[in-house]
Amino acid sequence: MKTLYLALIAFVIAALPARAEIEIQEITTPGGIKAWLVEEPAIPFVALELRFKGGASLDAPGKRGATNLMMGLLEEGTGDMDARAFARATDELAASFDYGAYDDSVSISAKFLTDTTDQAMALLRGAIVEPSFTQEAIDRVRKQVLSGIASDKTDPDTIVGQTFDAMAFGDHPYGSSRDGTEETVATLTRDDIVAAHQAALARDRVYVSAVGDINADELATLLDNLLGDLPATGAPMPGTATYQLSGGVTVVPFDTPQSVVLFGHPGFERHDEDFLAAYVLNEIFGGGGLESRLMRELREKRGLTYGVYSYLVPKDHAELYLGRVASANDRVAQAIEVLREQWAHMAETGITQTELDEAKTYLTGAYPLRFDGNGPIANILVGMQMDGLPTDYVVNRNDLVNALTLDDMNRVAKRLFRPEDLHFVVVGQPEGLQAEATQ
Repeated sequence: MKTLYLALIAFVIAALPARAEIEIQEITTPGGIKAWLVEEPAIPFVALELRFKGGASLDAPGKRGATNLMMGLLEEGTGDMDARAFARATDELAASFDYGAYDDSVSISAKFLTDTTDQAMALLRGAIVEPSFTQEAIDRVRKQVLSGIASDKTDPDTIVGQTFDAMAFGDHPYGSSRDGTEETVATLTRDDIVAAHQAALARDRVYVSAVGDINADELATLLDNLLGDLPATGAPMPGTATYQLSGGVTVVPFDTPQSVVLFGHPGFERHDEDFLAAYVLNEIFGGGGLESRLMRELREKRGLTYGVYSYLVPKDHAELYLGRVASANDRVAQAIEVLREQWAHMAETGITQTELDEAKTYLTGAYPLRFDGNGPIANILVGMQMDGLPTDYVVNRNDLVNALTLDDMNRVAKRLFRPEDLHFVVVGQPEGLQAEATQ
């Protein structure tokens, strides 16, 4: 598949700049809010991305799920508008607002037409700054969350992730679901929701990007009006999440015809000088779809699975290198054996020059295609800010990839791949596989 993609992408690249050429302006509003802006007046449309650092990890003790529930309530009304009236007003403006809660951040995405900017931002300000949090809305959204939690108990993909997290991080917020438990969510009060709002949505942790038909002065005024009345500071950030697992196998019995496996060990911080090399290594090893080593070894050569993949997880307070695979109960033990062999082989011998060259071609060719609209660009830019990347990273990223040498990659492979620390959590009824006590 990737080989075909490489052949096709050459035609696309000819029509695109060799780099993602966008002009990013850094602005600071009179109220002190910093933002990145890409002006694009060709279409009368703006994408605005807000990200608040902290996220569900800011939940107070005993209040797990409060941030997630709070974010789900932001579209449920403001002032004298209930949820239906708010939705109707949004639709009439042809605007859209999306809200999300994650381990390390909460996000608010807005898309609106230029000539409805004032009305759209008035609606969004109401949702962000003055949400109603009526008891009726709380009870309704709480039922939706509780239904999801109950469903998760019968989903092996969710069970495997929650089991790994709990074993890896214990009492740290990373060790439990951001949705909360049935017990914690059932007891959340309106006061808890208000407290979560004050903790998570504060000006000292907001990152902003805007792309579209808006200039710097207009954006500065918009942001001060939109965010100026939020609290100046939010709740303290959680401490470092100490990783508590070592090498081994954990089996969670579950009645299913195939076992689901999550495996991994500590990874790299996003600011690690070798992170980009690790990213390219993972593309070759398990992140590159059908052409990755893991797919060739487990799917093509042995028929052990339909899919297997690996991925870097640089959280704010912990770093992981993880992978997932599903295999028939009578074959999952063999799949784990092959994974262990491949992990060790990567640590010992690294990659080849051909693999590196193909990965560079793919990654540098695909990168400009990510900037395919105002919304995606705004999302990329706010992510760059949160990662502490400079504005010129967009221009220089492909050069940084191309500068990586085979010696760089194989040195980093010895750092990244730690076969002795690899832990497998298996949910299913695996045959011939025994749980192994961690060291």
